[in-house]
Amino acid sequence: MIEQALVSVEDWALVVALRNSTFLYPLVNAGHILGVSILVGGIVPLDLRLLGLWRHYPVMVFVDVLRITSAMGLGLAVVSGALLFATAAVDYAGSPLFQVKMVLVLLGVLNALILGRVLKRQSIQSLPMNAPMPSSVRAGAALSLVVWISVLILGRLLGYF
Repeated sequence: MIEQALVSVEDWALVVALRNSTFLYPLVNAGHILGVSILVGGIVPLDLRLLGLWRHYPVMVFVDVLRITSAMGLGLAVVSGALLFATAAVDYAGSPLFQVKMVLVLLGVLNALILGRVLKRQSIQSLPMNAPMPSSVRAGAALSLVVWISVLILGRLLGYF
């Protein structure tokens, strides 16, 4: 039943046009790369700051700007990724690399939501600028780095396997 649904997604007119287009598919692919770049490009410096780098800069500058930037990147990556997925839904859904990537994306988003709540609860703004972050924040930042870099690597590997 799931395979039939995936086949029907592959047969949607927009998906067929995307799959057969000389220009549209590469543009959507570029949009996905841009979205992932914005996402990871925002997450890495934020996580590194939470782990203790750049302590002479207020942490909230990183949090306020890079959370929004990362969320916009995630939105673009999800929309363009869904379009790319639809062009070969059966193959992607059956790929262990893709399945692990999707689990890690969900874990990364969940971790970001939890970390956002922990940041609010821990009153990070009231910490002295050079003070280390609480261990729960550092653990969430380390997990975030591992998860999102793994998502990036798995996404690249999908193009080769």
